[in-house]
Amino acid sequence: MAWMGAIPLSLEIEYPYSDGQPMGESELHVKEMMYLIEAFTERFREQADAYVAGNMFFYFEEGNPRAVVAPDLFVVRGVEKRERKSYLLWREEGRVPCLVFEITSNSTRNEDQSSKKAIYERLGVEEYFLFDPLGDYLRPRLQGYRLIDGRYRRVEPAADGSLTSRTTGVLIRPEGNKARVFDHVTGAPFLRDEEVRARARELETELDRLREELSRRREDPQA
Repeated sequence: MAWMGAIPLSLEIEYPYSDGQPMGESELHVKEMMYLIEAFTERFREQADAYVAGNMFFYFEEGNPRAVVAPDLFVVRGVEKRERKSYLLWREEGRVPCLVFEITSNSTRNEDQSSKKAIYERLGVEEYFLFDPLGDYLRPRLQGYRLIDGRYRRVEPAADGSLTSRTTGVLIRPEGNKARVFDHVTGAPFLRDEEVRARARELETELDRLREELSRRREDPQA
């Protein structure tokens, strides 16, 4: 830092990583955001150069802490996978997200469909998806945009309402007020935490049954 008398010529600019606001406006919105973060994290678990984050400040202009958005989910390819407090575009190899996903609602519709969308388009985010779990205003609830010649164009959904993300290799399908993420190649779904726990309980129950059966056969080989 250079000084002239007692007045600094340059100051270290702060880029806050929290605003003290809640993660989402409803429990459902929070759960859907967390599921998407978990699903995409699992999708790229084996790739060291893919970064998945959500509900994090993304600063896109150096020296301007007001140039910030906080996507519910974003995926960046070609950067180091490590923990970050916030994502500063000029410090992260200049890589913009390839996908941004917003869990939208009436209270965020103007921002999600106007200002944020314009920012993502200008920055060159290849895909921008929106999901409206409560059905506040989007018809259909899941909608997507893909960058073509520098402008966003609507992605045509499949007959079941699903959308395919070309940049991440997943398929997203609405299931009522929830979204389900699938591996586009294998078709395997990414499970929610409660589904993983339920499956673990089922496996434990089946294991107990097999143990009891094995014990009975040892006691009575003719049974």
